[in-house]
Amino acid sequence: MNQPVGTTSSRVSIIKDLALAPSGHNKLEWVKNHMPVLNLLKEEFEKNQPLKGKTIVCCLHLEAKTGYLLQTLKAAGAEVIACASNPLSTQDDVVAALVDSGITVFAIHGESAEQYHDFLEKALDFLPDAIIDDGADMVTSLLKNRKEQAVKIIGGCEETTTGIVRLRSMDNDNALLFPMIAVNDAYMKYLFDNRYGTGQSVWDGINRTTNLVVAGKNVVVVGYGWCGKGVSLRAKGMGAKVIITEIDPIKANEAIMDGFRVMSMKEAAKYGEVFITVTGNINVIRKEHMQVMGDNAIMANAGHFDVEISKPDLNALAVSTRTLKNNIEEFVMEDGRRLYLLAEGRLVNLAAGDGHPAEVMDLSFSLQALSLLYVIQNRDKLENHVYNVPEEIDRKVAYMKLQADGIEIDELTSEQLKYLESWDTNL
Repeated sequence: MNQPVGTTSSRVSIIKDLALAPSGHNKLEWVKNHMPVLNLLKEEFEKNQPLKGKTIVCCLHLEAKTGYLLQTLKAAGAEVIACASNPLSTQDDVVAALVDSGITVFAIHGESAEQYHDFLEKALDFLPDAIIDDGADMVTSLLKNRKEQAVKIIGGCEETTTGIVRLRSMDNDNALLFPMIAVNDAYMKYLFDNRYGTGQSVWDGINRTTNLVVAGKNVVVVGYGWCGKGVSLRAKGMGAKVIITEIDPIKANEAIMDGFRVMSMKEAAKYGEVFITVTGNINVIRKEHMQVMGDNAIMANAGHFDVEISKPDLNALAVSTRTLKNNIEEFVMEDGRRLYLLAEGRLVNLAAGDGHPAEVMDLSFSLQALSLLYVIQNRDKLENHVYNVPEEIDRKVAYMKLQADGIEIDELTSEQLKYLESWDTNL
């Protein structure tokens, strides 16, 4: 049953069941114990209240690590409202715990597409001062349906590659009406979140769903960006024979140098036993590929939206379909071959798992919090464009992580600084 629940702001959340809150609080406590950088920021925010009086609306994957980010923003004095960026990644017990702690939430695991868009609108009804988005659906909805609200928006942050692509397109079309920070493009985000976070969590989701061995299998990774690198590295570590497909000749050469086979998707489809898409593009696995896949081929998506594996083509080719177990759907082809789609083609690491490890998201969400604060404090200096995370924020998070882990690094001596700054090596 979907339960409207009163919040401390006297507004109404829409969630599954507030009685699930104790379990959600336990999950939040667990991740808090493994997110030391965010802990340091939360302590600082509680003292200084830098977001006091501000309304922050977030469209994110609503699980424990994101939940702790929202609690950190609340600790900074903000009124926080959240809705889900993916219907299958929502954890109802975490959502209940967030509502129990005074955060307004509109999210239910498995919500329909109609509910998804309705919840976006309900969140925007709070007239936000700033936005944190994951995939740019929140920003898109506001600019399409509520353009008049843009004058109140100070700015915001975007979490993922797909969203940044959309925002840069808006920027190029002069359609972006407030500044946005591309958090995904920060070094401390993509080097760790995309590579190590995606690499581990994708296989967590696949392994817990299929319960099959990885060693010895032909694994096709579609796309060799930072996420693709992480997925491929973990597959190789588990003994898989990894094939990469790419459209970028430089990345293709990089994959070869990293020890992987590279071929076209049409050719790779003949050999693959497990296919993982990480491109952010549409229909990278489609009809002509499905027609040559072997029996029992498994397809999973690790890109933001469920469009990378063509579900219309899969349904058109199938003579029958059935759900074998949670997050595994079988499609029987006319010739008897069976193809399997995991988690409805949605983000397999979140729809069929718990997402990235807490230690990795500690870095990403610390960047989110500091970048949001930067936008709010520097609005008069920013135009309506997409901005990179300032280098000082990137480095601050890096130093805070080392500090939290008790690690010291060296500093340049005055002699070394002088040497690096001079063209005369005799000085």
